Amino acid sequence: MEIKCGTDIIEIERIQKAIQRTGEKFVKTIFTENEIAYCESRKIQKYQHYAARFAAKEATFKALGNSLIQPFDWKRFEVAKMETGKPTLKIHYEIPNLQAIEISISHCKLYAVATVIAQFDN
Repeated sequence: MEIKCGTDIIEIERIQKAIQRTGEKFVKTIFTENEIAYCESRKIQKYQHYAARFAAKEATFKALGNSLIQPFDWKRFEVAKMETGKPTLKIHYEIPNLQAIEISISHCKLYAVATVIAQFDN
């Protein structure tokens, strides 16, 4: 068994500026329709939720490393919520030997952070 971890932190203002500067292009390149709908439903806090999901995807890439397939597509990974409110990660392709993946995200007024732990069977 092999355990890999990825963590990312991002300034919410950076994501807000990217969205305001490029509009739908940035959002539609990075996020799935479900993620966009969720973030947009959060109204004045939507940038915190976009940033948290961006950090989660970056943390996922760090945890998975060489397991990523090319060409790279941000939307192969989707942050969702379980009924309990716990975040979960949906992966839209097969990753060899991946047994389990856990995600934790958080945000405040200035920053969003995410950690991903992946368990691989050797």
